[in-house]
Amino acid sequence: MDFSDKIKYVRDKLEMSQEDLARALNVSFASINRWENRKAKPIKIAKAAFDTFCESNGISFDDTMKRPGNKEGGA
Repeated sequence: MDFSDKIKYVRDKLEMSQEDLARALNVSFASINRWENRKAKPIKIAKAAFDTFCESNGISFDDTMKRPGNKEGGA
């Protein structure tokens, strides 16, 4: 799962708009939009903020990568 897929997954799981997630991560809406649409990659500090946000909301990508049908994992 690449970063853009993670952004979309988290937004879907938490029922957040791009604006909501941008506010939560203290980044611009445009940043979230570019990350999700594979137009840009986050800087390290933004990725760290996203990882912390996911942890605080009980989201682990280890589990999602093991699901059947996932490109990077599963049986």
